Amino acid sequence: MDESSLQLVSEIGRHLAHRTRPNKDFLVKSLGKAANALALIKQSPQPRTAKEVQAAKKQEDALKPLANAVVCGGLLQHADKEVRLLVAMCVTDLFRIMAPVPPFEDKHLRDVFKLIISLFEDLADTASPFFSKRVKVLETMAQLKCCVIMLEIDCIDLVLEMFNIFFSVVRDEHLLISAMTSIMINILNESEEAFQQLLEVILQNLIRQNKDAIFTADKLAASVIKACAQEDELNSLVCGFLTTCIHDRDAMGSELKEYYNEIFSKVFQCAPEMLLDVIPSLIKELSADEVDVRIKAVNLVGMLFALQHHVVQKYHELFVEFLKRFSDKSVDVRISALQCAKAFYLANPYDGTESREIMTSVGDRLLDSDDQVRKQAVLVACDIFSSNLKLVSSKLLSQATERLRDIKITVRKSALQKLIKVYRDYCKKCYEGSMTISDHFEEIPCKIMMLCYDKDCKEFRFQNIEFVLANDLFPEDLSVEERTNHWMHMFSLFSFPHEKALDTILTQKRRFQNEMKSYLAMRKKLKEICPEETQKKIEIMFTKIAAFFPDSHKAEECLHKLNQIKDNSVFKLLEKLLEEQAFTTIGQTMKDKHLVMIGDSNPNYEFLRLLFSKCSSNIFSSEHVKCILDYLSNNENGNKDLEDSSANLLLAIVRNFPSMLKGLEKQFQKLLEQKSPVNDKLIEVIAKAGSHMSFNHSDIYPLLKRICLDGTRRQAKFAGSAIAALSFEQSVFRKLYEELVDSLYSKRNVPTILQSLGFIAQYSVSNFETQVEEITSYICQKIIQMEHLDDGHYATSFHDTSQCSESCRLKIYGLKTLVKISLHCEGSHVKHNINGVLDILSRMLRESDNFISIATGSCESDKAHIRLAAAKAILRLARKWDLHITPDIFRFTILIAKDSSFFVRSTFLSKTQKLLKEHKLPIRFACAFALAVTDGTDDLQYQNYKYMREFIKDYSILARRRQTSAVQGVIIDYPAYILVFLIHVLARNNDFPFEVCQDEKPYADLCSPLFFILQALVDISIVEGAQDIVNDAVLHKLHMLAEIGIFILNEFNHGGISVLQTPGQILLPSSLYRVSLIKNDTSSKCPKSFFDEKFLSRVFHALKESTVPHGYAQKPAKTLPKHGHKGQQDVKKSNVNIYGVLDSASSKPDDLSRREIANAKAVRPNIPSVKRGKCVPSSGSGTVGLHECSMTEKQQKIASKHCEKTIERNMLSSSDSVRFKGSLTESHVPTRKSKRAAACSSENAVTSSKHTVEPSKCRRTKRKDTCGSK
Repeated sequence: MDESSLQLVSEIGRHLAHRTRPNKDFLVKSLGKAANALALIKQSPQPRTAKEVQAAKKQEDALKPLANAVVCGGLLQHADKEVRLLVAMCVTDLFRIMAPVPPFEDKHLRDVFKLIISLFEDLADTASPFFSKRVKVLETMAQLKCCVIMLEIDCIDLVLEMFNIFFSVVRDEHLLISAMTSIMINILNESEEAFQQLLEVILQNLIRQNKDAIFTADKLAASVIKACAQEDELNSLVCGFLTTCIHDRDAMGSELKEYYNEIFSKVFQCAPEMLLDVIPSLIKELSADEVDVRIKAVNLVGMLFALQHHVVQKYHELFVEFLKRFSDKSVDVRISALQCAKAFYLANPYDGTESREIMTSVGDRLLDSDDQVRKQAVLVACDIFSSNLKLVSSKLLSQATERLRDIKITVRKSALQKLIKVYRDYCKKCYEGSMTISDHFEEIPCKIMMLCYDKDCKEFRFQNIEFVLANDLFPEDLSVEERTNHWMHMFSLFSFPHEKALDTILTQKRRFQNEMKSYLAMRKKLKEICPEETQKKIEIMFTKIAAFFPDSHKAEECLHKLNQIKDNSVFKLLEKLLEEQAFTTIGQTMKDKHLVMIGDSNPNYEFLRLLFSKCSSNIFSSEHVKCILDYLSNNENGNKDLEDSSANLLLAIVRNFPSMLKGLEKQFQKLLEQKSPVNDKLIEVIAKAGSHMSFNHSDIYPLLKRICLDGTRRQAKFAGSAIAALSFEQSVFRKLYEELVDSLYSKRNVPTILQSLGFIAQYSVSNFETQVEEITSYICQKIIQMEHLDDGHYATSFHDTSQCSESCRLKIYGLKTLVKISLHCEGSHVKHNINGVLDILSRMLRESDNFISIATGSCESDKAHIRLAAAKAILRLARKWDLHITPDIFRFTILIAKDSSFFVRSTFLSKTQKLLKEHKLPIRFACAFALAVTDGTDDLQYQNYKYMREFIKDYSILARRRQTSAVQGVIIDYPAYILVFLIHVLARNNDFPFEVCQDEKPYADLCSPLFFILQALVDISIVEGAQDIVNDAVLHKLHMLAEIGIFILNEFNHGGISVLQTPGQILLPSSLYRVSLIKNDTSSKCPKSFFDEKFLSRVFHALKESTVPHGYAQKPAKTLPKHGHKGQQDVKKSNVNIYGVLDSASSKPDDLSRREIANAKAVRPNIPSVKRGKCVPSSGSGTVGLHECSMTEKQQKIASKHCEKTIERNMLSSSDSVRFKGSLTESHVPTRKSKRAAACSSENAVTSSKHTVEPSKCRRTKRKDTCGSK
C-alpha cells in the first residue's frame, strides 16, 4: 500500500511541477488525491540497517516532488481557502512521515508555518464544512510537536501570532482546547528568551472577562496554567514571575503588574498548588500602607485559605496577619476580611483552632464601630449558620441576634432578613428530623418580637411584625403541628415584654377583623340606610381600618377604591376568610387564586395581599389550638416548663380569639378532668372563652363549683369568671351564694370562700344585695378586727420573701372582699357601710399594731402588709367613693409612699401608677410620687420619676381634649392641680419648723416633694387667698410653702416664669381650704414675705443637690404640646428638667416676684389654637374658688348623685367646692344647695368674668411672725 501511495504522490508532485498556471479544479483534485495517499503512508522508524536506509532514501525521493511543488509552485500563498486547506493537510502529513527531519528547507519553513497558522485562524468558523479537516490539521501539529521549529528558526513573531489566534478562535470544545494546550506547552518548554512574552499572552487571557459565552479564552489559558503546574520547570518560571509582581512590581515593564492580584486569583482557581511557594510573600502585601493593596491581598489570602490543602496549618504566620485585618483601621479592609470568613469556614468547618479564631473575629465585628462592618458581619455570620446549622456557635448566634437591637436601622433590617432565613432553614431541619428544637434558635423570633418597641423605624411597627410572623417566619409548607411546636418552645422563652408584644399584635388583628366585619355588614345594608349617614360611617371605619396597615394613608385610599368595586367576589372572599378559624381551608386557596387572577402588576395587588392576610387566621388558628390541647393531653415527658408555656400560649390565643376553641369542648373538658398541673390556666381559658364554648352545664358546673368551694384562691377567681362567662342562670348563682355563706360561717377554706364571694358580688349583684350588711359586718368583726386567728403557717422573713402570717393574710383577703362588695354592689346598705369600711382602713393605716397578733412571730412583716393592703384598698375605692375619703385618710394613704418597708413603698407606688394609667384613680393620689422622691433606693427613685413623667404627659393630653369653648378653665383636670393637695399634706408634716429659721436644711428636706413636682407649674399663690379648713394653725405654713414654690419656679426659668394661662377661677377643694375671713381691701395690710432671697437661694441649691438624682436631671422631658403649636411643649424648657413638664403657661414670659404672689392675674386657660377663635377672653382678674367637682373622671357623675345625701349629712369631702369672687375681699359662704349643684356639674366650677373684680394691687408689707405650734 505504501509503495503505491508513494508512487501516486510522486506522480502528483511531478504533474503539479509541470503545470505553470493550474486552475482550482485541477489543484483541488490533485491535492485531494495526494492528501488521501499521504494519509495512508505510515511514519518510517529510524533506519538502522542498510536496507532501511535505502528504503528511507526511496521514500524521500518519492515525496520530494510534492514538497518542491508546494513550496516552489506558489501553493503556500494560494488565495483559495479550500486549496490552502489541502496544501496544509499535505504539509502536515509530510511533517509526520518525514519526522524528525523537516520535509522542507529552512528558508521555506516560515512560509509553511504562516500557511498553517492562517489555517488555524479559520477555526473560528465552526459551521464551515472544512471545520473537521482543520481540526485534524491542528491535532496533527500537536502530536508532531513540530511548532517548536518556529523557535529554532527565530520565528517568535509567528509563535506570538499563533498564541493570540488560539485565544481568539478557541471554542468550548475539548478537542480544540486539548490540542492548543499541547502546542503551547511544547513551545513554552522550549522557549527561553520568549517565555515571559508568551506567558504574558496567556495571563492576559486568563484574567480577561469574556462576555460572550461562546469564546473560552480564559478556559484555554487556565488549561495551559494547569499543564504548566505539572511541569517543574514551567512551574518555577511562573512562580518567579508572580513573586516579581509582589516584590519588584515597579521594576517590571509588563502591563500585567497592575493586575497581579487578579492573576493570583485566577491562577489559584485553576492551579492552586502553583502558588504555595508564593504564599510567604503575601505577608508583605497584607501589611502594606496602601488600603487597596491590603484589600487585594486579603481577598487573595482568603481564597488561599479556602483551599483544601491545609494552607492555614502550613503558613501560620500568614494566618495571624490575616486575622489582624479583621481589626484593620480601614473599614473596607475589615469588610473584605469578613467576606473571606465564610469561604474559610466552609473549607475548614472541622479545623478547631483556626475556625474558632475566625468565628471570634466575626463576632468581634458584630460590635464594630462602623455600621457597614456590623451589617456585613451579620450577613457573614448568618451565611455561616445556614451552611451547617448543626455546628452553629451558640455564642455567635446570640451575638448576631443582638444586632436586631442595633442603633442603625439598616443593620436591624439586614439582621431581620438574614435571621429569618436562618430560622426557616432551622425549622426545615427540625421537620426533616436532622435537628431537634433548640433554645438558641428559638431566641431569634423572641428578639424579632422585641422590634415592635422600635419607635425609629416604621417597618418594625406592630403592623409589620404581624406579617413577619404570619408569612415570613416559617416555611410555607411547614405543617401546623410543627409550627405549633416551635411556638410552644419559643413561648417558654418569652418574658413580659415578649408576651405584651404578641398580645398587642393579636389584639390589633382582632380589632381589625371586627372592624372589617362591621364594614361588610354595613355594606350589605347600603340600600336600607340613608346613603349620606352610611358614607360618613364608612369613612370613619376606613380611617380605623387603615390605621392597622403599615401605610395608613395609602391603605385608606385603597379602601375607598375597594368600596367602589361592584364585583362581590372580593367581599365574599373577605367574609369567608373572616369566618374561617382554620389555618388551611378552601378560603386560603381562594385567596391565592384570587391574587393570581388579579396579577402582581395590578396597582392594588400589594394592598389586597395584605388585606387578605390580615383577614386570615394565619398566625394562629383553631388547628393551632387543637395541637396545643393534644400536647397537653399527651405530655408523657412531663416537661413542666413546656407544659406551662403551652398553657400560657393557649391563653394568649383565646384571649383575643375565643371562638377558636369552638368545637373542641369535649377534648378541653377531658383535659380538665385529668387534674393537670395547668388546670388553673385551663380554667382561666374558660373564663376568657366561655361565651364561645358549648359546654353541657351539668357536666362542667360541678367542677367549677367544687373549685369555688375547695380550690385555691387563684382557681376560685377564674372559676367564678368561668361561671359568669358560661351564662348560668341566676338560680345557680343563688344556690352557690348560699353554699358560700354557709362555708364562711363554718370557717371552711375561708380564703377561697372570700374570693368566691367577691366574684358573686361582681357578677351577680342581685343575689348579694339582700345580705350585704350581714356579710360586711361578719367580715369586719370576725376576720379583719379579730386580734388572733388560728395560723397554720407563719412567715419567717418579710424582707426576703415578702410574706406574712396566715392570720394577716386572711385579714387582707377579707379586706379585698369588702372592696369588691363596695365597688360592685349598690343600694343604701352599701352607702351606709362605706364610711365604716373607710374608718377601718384609716385605723389600719395609722394603728396597724391593733390588727395583728404578737404571737405570730412576724410582727413587723404583718404590720407592713396590713398598711399596704389598707392603702391599696383605698386606692381602689377612690374611683367610686372618693367623696367619702377624708383629708386625713387621703394623707395617711399617700404617706405610704414613704413607708419604712421598701416592699410596701414600691408595691404601693406601682399600684398607684397602674390605676392612674388606667384612669381608675383621682389625680390627687399622684402626690404619692412626689412624696417618694426622697427614697434612698436609686432604682425605686428612678422608677418614681418615670411614673410622674408619664402621669403628667397622659393627663395633660387628656385635660386638653376635655377643654371646649363651653367649659373653659377646668384646671382641676390638669395634673398640675395635685399641688394644692401636696401643699396641704406638706403643711402637716411633723418636721415643719416651729418658727421661721435661717437654716435651709429643714426647708430643703421638707420641700423636696414640692421641688420635684413644681415643673408642673400651677399657680401656688392661690393658697394665699384661702385659709386651711382643717387647722388654722397651719395657715402660715401654707404661705411659706407657696413662697418657696414661687421662688423655685423663678429659678427654673432663670428669674422669670411665664404668666400662667390659668382659668378665670382656680378652684380649691373645700375639704382642705376655705375662704379667708379677713377683709383684703385697700386699707388692709398685705402679708409679709417670710424669707429673703439669699435664704431661698440656699434652699433651692440644697434641693437641687438632695433631690435630683445623678444622671437623670439632664434628660429632656418631651410631653406637652407648645402653646399654639400642636405637638410642642406649652412653655420653654427650663434649665433644670425635673422629670415632668409645665402644664400650661402663656407664651409671654413675665417675672413673678415673690412680693407679687397675691396680686398675680390669671389669664385664659390653654385652649388649642384651632378652637381659640371660639373662646371669649375674660376681662376680669383671676379668682380663687373652692370646688365640689369630682376629682375622678367626668363620667362618674352618677356616683356623685348617689352620694349627695350622705355628703349633706356628714361632711365636706375633698371634692366639695365653694366659690367666691373678686380679690377675696369679701367672705362668701355658700349654701348647701349650691354645693350639691357644683358636685354634679362641672359648669358650676366656672365663674363668669362679669362676676370677678380686679384684685387690689398693694405691696406686701411685713407682718409679725405668726408661726404657731404644730
